[in-house]
Amino acid sequence: MSTITESVDVAVPVRTAYNQWTQFESFPHFMEGVESVTQHGDTMTHWKIKIGGVEREFDARIVEQHPDERVAWESVAGPKHAGVVTFHRLDETHSRVTLQMETDPEGLAESAADAVGLLKRRAKGDLGRFSDFIESRGGESGAWRGDVPAPHDR
Repeated sequence: MSTITESVDVAVPVRTAYNQWTQFESFPHFMEGVESVTQHGDTMTHWKIKIGGVEREFDARIVEQHPDERVAWESVAGPKHAGVVTFHRLDETHSRVTLQMETDPEGLAESAADAVGLLKRRAKGDLGRFSDFIESRGGESGAWRGDVPAPHDR
């Protein structure tokens, strides 16, 4: 299992950064290798990805979500991974987005990509492209402001 932690500072208020992040179907615009994300209800997403020429599909469940603070998920089928994205207010017009993710690469191509640091570089690049995406838009493309309590709070 590999752990990845990356952050990016964005020149938008924390609310704007969080709102855009909740628009999962926009992820292919800034996440390398993400072919599509389809949201099914408030907490289920279906992903199609391509890493090192290998295509995968999997479902992920939002396990905790609090507006302007955090979105946490875990895979329910396919490659095993889980993570959390947190949003931190730096000032009125700037925020920090931090990704923490654990992934268990599946197969030779994914294991090799992980071993040479490709997954970590991809996460860093994805956050940089998220920053460019949201800053160039000047605002979010939508928002979901619902709250999903942590499993121990349910």
